[in-house]
Amino acid sequence: MTRLIVAAGGGGDAVAATVVDAALYGGSGSPAVILTYAWDRLLVDPVPGPRGPDDFTGLAPLTPSVRTVPPTARPIAPAGSTLPRLANELPHTFALLDPQHGAEGIAHQLDALVHHLNPESIDLLDVGGDILARGDEPTLRSPLADALTLAACSQLGSRVRLLIAGPGLDGEIPAEDLADRMGPPLLTFTSKHIEPISPVLEWHPSEATGMLAAAARGVRGLCEVRGAGLPVPLTEHSATLHEAALNQALHRNTLARALLTTKTLAEAEQRSREICGYSEIDYERTKAKRLATQLPHEIDPTRTLHRLDEFEAAARRRGITHTTFRRITEALGFDGKHRQDLRKLLITRRPFQYEAPLWRISRGA
Repeated sequence: MTRLIVAAGGGGDAVAATVVDAALYGGSGSPAVILTYAWDRLLVDPVPGPRGPDDFTGLAPLTPSVRTVPPTARPIAPAGSTLPRLANELPHTFALLDPQHGAEGIAHQLDALVHHLNPESIDLLDVGGDILARGDEPTLRSPLADALTLAACSQLGSRVRLLIAGPGLDGEIPAEDLADRMGPPLLTFTSKHIEPISPVLEWHPSEATGMLAAAARGVRGLCEVRGAGLPVPLTEHSATLHEAALNQALHRNTLARALLTTKTLAEAEQRSREICGYSEIDYERTKAKRLATQLPHEIDPTRTLHRLDEFEAAARRRGITHTTFRRITEALGFDGKHRQDLRKLLITRRPFQYEAPLWRISRGA
């Protein structure tokens, strides 16, 4: 017997799944199997969209349609992925969710996993809560991954529990708008829950899971995220875990319902364009082309810290108290390859501003 957790959006949801597993189930028995996309966005993976099995070497078969990602697996260049390193640093089994055959393909993978594992529980986890969106919200940025997993899980014969961690932390649907779409808190995460993933948060780029960890450690304020600089409040409610009704979420989510019968990722993208007005993979394609034309430049410490001072001064005027290293990287004009070097420089030079894993905006002169 084991537990199956579906990381709704991949990336940081997979990291958060390990925290939820320990917090809800106390780490009883063997670690959970976490089914997740290999979709790390352009900070890690320069290739737009999610990676499939053909983008890796060294995957291990779990069922005929599902592969696990062991520590020895490697993405095939130029693709990138955080999953092999996660598998090396965390005790859980990471299985690759492949959306290339649409929601029907994911449903087939889920069905095969359930029959193979006979899990004692099945949870669908989303950090932030945009899986509870309608699809027409102007603040919605990346609905496709969550909508696909919601559509697929709704077709599974077994009961799936929909869990929302850190309402509002993805910067897409404000926490107050989610209040009536989910139940009361199942628990509030604390620093004790976060401690096992602390080493992962030192390198993993997820902003939402990073803010969840910071909130669990008691960080409060207004955090700026993403290249667009979206403001996300960190409050006493930011570190909570909730259950939502999966059927109601599906009924509300126009995109998820439209994806139910999709058989390819291209078909799912087209449904997203029709309903939401865009496909997030189109955005990645456009951004990847722009990044490819940028001339690489090295980090000059003096110039970089001066530009950081300018960024922080503007952030203070916006009322921002914290930000992520992804936001700083993009705001200062660097690409994903420089994120860790930039992070090391800032923490080394100004350690008093590091509130792991976030960066605290200086109070100024």
